[in-house]
Amino acid sequence: MRMRGRKVLITGGASGIGLASARRMVAEGARVALLDQNAEGLAAAAGELGDAAFAVRADVTDETGVRSAVSEGADALQGLDGLVNAAGTSFWRSFGDMTLEEWRHILSINLDGPFIVTKAALPALRASGKATIVNIASGAGLQPRQNFSAYCASKGGLVLFTKSIAMDLAADNIRVNAVCPGIVMTPLVERNLALTGDREAAYQRYISRNLMKRFGTADEVADAVLYLSCDESSFVTGSALSMDGGSVFH
Repeated sequence: MRMRGRKVLITGGASGIGLASARRMVAEGARVALLDQNAEGLAAAAGELGDAAFAVRADVTDETGVRSAVSEGADALQGLDGLVNAAGTSFWRSFGDMTLEEWRHILSINLDGPFIVTKAALPALRASGKATIVNIASGAGLQPRQNFSAYCASKGGLVLFTKSIAMDLAADNIRVNAVCPGIVMTPLVERNLALTGDREAAYQRYISRNLMKRFGTADEVADAVLYLSCDESSFVTGSALSMDGGSVFH
């Protein structure tokens, strides 16, 4: 019960890494507030997790909506000890074909979103006296990927945002870390594989790049999120944990 009594806000909590992290934390004794714009997914996730979960609907790019949702979630949990910024998006696009609208869309969710949510949650996290923030970045934030310029920019920015605010918030006893997964089988990745037109070829191409010859799972990433959110990592802040099956060495 490594998270007994802890209260954690998780964005992107309706599916993928966000939902897997919520399941892991609840199993370890935490109560969670799930923030997502997917009403149907939120209802299903909250129903699965029961009394340990509270659902709040918001778009992470909407500052007013986020402030209201974070306040509602913090009130329901009677405070916040942790935040997991797991909401994100991606798609393949060559730089020459990318529009400014597409560029801004990816950065608004992947980089503006964590900024907006973290700012909204900061008063409650400070009041905790011992809080954690975990940002879900990406291996693409550590090394470039072809046809991923906007995604790489957003996740690279998130890694340095993590390190920078770790310095800013250390005096408040708030630890801030990032997890940088490689390819993880989530609904978003499954969708992107299908969009390539040859899912199996795309899958084989990607697994050929890592030493373990497979995709990761959301549950594996959730284990890392749990570690960075509990006292086992009490001397860890400002880190960017790479977990990509040995795709690259940092």
